Amino acid sequence: MKNDIRTRLGLRHVINVSGTMTSLGASIVVPEAVETMSAVLTEWTEISDLQRTASRTIARLTGAEAGCVTASCSAGITLAVAATMTGSDLAAIERLPDATGLKDEVLIQSGHMVSYGAPVEQAIRLAGAKVVPVGQATSAHAYQLDGAITEKTTAAVFVVSHHVVDYGQIPLRTFAEVAHANGVPVIVDAASEYDLRGFLEAGADIALYSGHKFLGGPTSGIIAGRKNLVRACYLQNRGIGRGMKVGKESVAGVIGALEAWETRDHAGVRAREQKALDLWGRTLASRPGIKAVIDPDPTNNPLDRLKVFIDPAEARITAWDLADRLAQGDRPIIVRDHEVEHGYFYLDPCNLHPEEEEIVASRLVEELEKADSALEPVASSLEERRLRQEAAVLDWPD
Repeated sequence: MKNDIRTRLGLRHVINVSGTMTSLGASIVVPEAVETMSAVLTEWTEISDLQRTASRTIARLTGAEAGCVTASCSAGITLAVAATMTGSDLAAIERLPDATGLKDEVLIQSGHMVSYGAPVEQAIRLAGAKVVPVGQATSAHAYQLDGAITEKTTAAVFVVSHHVVDYGQIPLRTFAEVAHANGVPVIVDAASEYDLRGFLEAGADIALYSGHKFLGGPTSGIIAGRKNLVRACYLQNRGIGRGMKVGKESVAGVIGALEAWETRDHAGVRAREQKALDLWGRTLASRPGIKAVIDPDPTNNPLDRLKVFIDPAEARITAWDLADRLAQGDRPIIVRDHEVEHGYFYLDPCNLHPEEEEIVASRLVEELEKADSALEPVASSLEERRLRQEAAVLDWPD
């Protein structure tokens, strides 16, 4: 702890059981990426050549014709949309977000119009495009997609995420078949996905990944797909992409992370995660008002989480109050509480340092025993909690 950089910077020593969350730093960067980034930081390099090397690496791992690195997956959405609008027309690239004379309508299923920290549709609009929702939030059909396509349609965006509505949506293969039958390219936002090949194989023309989530690279976005579209994405650096550029260290770090992905002991990683899940399950098994179940990842990543249901009548604490109390003190634990109003939160083991699972187990026991011995049940207002969180956002940097 004494040499922990967080101590020097005055930061809390949080333990992340929320997952690959940007707000917590996304992931633990793998040693191979750290080494590659460190080595290139003190050297000059021609960025276009470095991006060519990245393109070859991305193509090898994804099966794409080409690839490039940008600031984030969100930036990738904007650049990919822009690429379908301008192609390699440098004058059009310089005009954006003025889309006069260009195809500028982008289709997206209503159930995919979610927030990953910012609205997906805002990333589309940043290119100067117009968002055209397809279907309703819980019901979208191929005929609705087909009927939404006009002479102004430039692209169709498909989002793969635990945030999207998980039923009643058009599957990717069907989505791509309908779009391609009308000459419309498909962009897949696969920010936090293990599968580096399946989305292109299913019909995506461009697949977008976060370099800094499961891959364990620096903050970055990976664009993979058809060579002409990837080239047009890269050329956006002469226009709206300038503000989304990445430095040599990020491009090199992505190369290092991708190369490490090829040799990573994925089975070993899964075994370590299972060890944490088993420990937490045993820890909570006999606790009154607590039910803990293994929950597979909703987008079929090879990852399980522990879904912890809390009955406040028996546990004497609500799910959100337990989440908040775990996040306090000198051993703060940040859980995955996006759906906490339903009486549960998740423990995600994918970003643990060695032995942190023991601290998580200890803190769970500590807070549950405090609640059990309190004079009154711990049950704050959920609405007031939300308002406090909003106020805290607006209070930054204080």
